[in-house]
Order: sequence, then C-alpha cells, then structure tokens
Amino acid sequence: MTSRTQFHVVPDGGGWRVEHGSSVDSTHSTKDDAIAAGRKVAKGSQPSQLVVHNTDGKIETEYTYQDDPFPPAG
Repeated sequence: MTSRTQFHVVPDGGGWRVEHGSSVDSTHSTKDDAIAAGRKVAKGSQPSQLVVHNTDGKIETEYTYQDDPFPPAG
C-alpha cells in the first residue's frame, strides 16, 4: 500500500492555515478558504489526505484522494 501525504487545516489565531508536516503551505482568514486551498493542494499531491480540524484542534472530518484503503481487504 502506498503511503498518503497528509495535509491539515488548523486554526491559526483568528484565521486558518493549511500545513503539511512542519511547514505551513498557506494562511487564510476563513475556514472555508483554507479547506478549498487544502483540497487543491491535496488533489495535486495524490495519494493524499486532507484532515480538517475544529477550533479546539480536534479532527472534524477527513478527505482522502486516490486509493482509499477502507474497507481494508480481507
């Protein structure tokens, strides 16, 4: 199975940022703008996953692009 690259949409003070590993890909004033930017970068880096967090840092939802391993085989 191929490893997926993970991108995260996380709160950043009064705004939101898209990050990949320890680097920040972009910053945005709204969560919707950050999600749109995160989807674009994740779709361009398939196989990948976009993990969207709430303002408290907990995971809200995830989007997987290409080769979703669930349900697992077997």
